[in-house]
Amino acid sequence: MAQVSYSGTGRRKDSVARVRLVPGTGKIVMNNRPVEDYIPFENLISDMKQPLDITETNGSYDILVNVNGGGFSGQAGATRHGIARALLEVDPDFRGPLKRAGMLTRDPRMKERKKPGLKKARKASQFSKR
Repeated sequence: MAQVSYSGTGRRKDSVARVRLVPGTGKIVMNNRPVEDYIPFENLISDMKQPLDITETNGSYDILVNVNGGGFSGQAGATRHGIARALLEVDPDFRGPLKRAGMLTRDPRMKERKKPGLKKARKASQFSKR
């Protein structure tokens, strides 16, 4: 028998997270590892759980995440975005609170590209008179 699952894709910086919500006890698994082992910062983990707190569904779904690209911060933000989108599939009435909290808006800030003649996007080499 097929198990009910809700899915959502979240993106931030260079990270893409594919999130599945399955009815369960509230454990989060990222790339086949517990979230505490995968992300070493407690503040990023709590940020990731914000959509669940807003919709008061904390502890009612197991969250399975496949995420790639970027670093810890981008991956946590992409996961948060994906959880919020998956919660919309659970109940469309969650749209109002999630939208007011800014969870459904994709963060458009990306790394600026490197420019020719510079060391990075804006950093020039040190000026030397001689």
